[in-house]
Amino acid sequence: MTLAISPSADRSAPVSGVIAGGLSFATVFHKRTRPRINEFRYSVFYLCVDLRDIERLRRPFFSLGRFNLLSFHRKDHGACDGTDLEGWMRGVLSMNGLGEIADGHVVLHCHPRILGYVFNPIGLWFCHDRSGGLRAVLCEVRNTFGERHLYLVAHADGGRILETDWLQARKVFHVSPFMPVSGHYRFRFRLDAERIRADIHYHDEEGPILVTYVDGCRRDLTAASAAGAVLRHPLMTLMVVGRIHFQALKLLLKRARFHRKPSPPARELTR
Repeated sequence: MTLAISPSADRSAPVSGVIAGGLSFATVFHKRTRPRINEFRYSVFYLCVDLRDIERLRRPFFSLGRFNLLSFHRKDHGACDGTDLEGWMRGVLSMNGLGEIADGHVVLHCHPRILGYVFNPIGLWFCHDRSGGLRAVLCEVRNTFGERHLYLVAHADGGRILETDWLQARKVFHVSPFMPVSGHYRFRFRLDAERIRADIHYHDEEGPILVTYVDGCRRDLTAASAAGAVLRHPLMTLMVVGRIHFQALKLLLKRARFHRKPSPPARELTR
């Protein structure tokens, strides 16, 4: 893992605090730059789960581990067996030398289930220190073949991740048949208590091929906001999969190069 840092970055400056739990109403943007240009932008919403407060998630229209209009299930993330998510994430951080650094709040940013169904192309685990500084991000990536891979990004020295920083990880996991499993990703995260922005760019030796971002504004999770989110996006979790296949069809019609699916990486986590 390598990174690019703004020369004016001040890592001793006060931090704005941990992302608050709730809902995030966001825009998802993708732009393929070459050799076949393809671009789209969708409105979606996410759930922000502070893992220390997970038991407090229950609301009218929202359940933890049970069917409801909206719900969150532990078995959709982490060890995927329904066990404690914070404990699992602490174990991942510890095994990668970050346990004593990222020792504060962990906030998971993901789609909730709508009427029992969800597909999360990417879940972001934001790992903070005790003063609220961002120290590591775990990117939990899934493809439509039922496979998952984890990219853990952090500074080599464990320093705070600032909004000017780009972090890098080698691409090892097959996501789209129209992209090879080579090159690398570049990540940038700009966070505060009310906003979440994640930029994820895919590069090869010639430069960026795919430019993506998620940009959302947080709202408290209430009965009204849960019901309102579903009214605004009633089929969102189904549409996530539908839109993936629709964009694949567009690329097929544009005669983008098709790459056969390789075997998944031997290790589940890349850092």
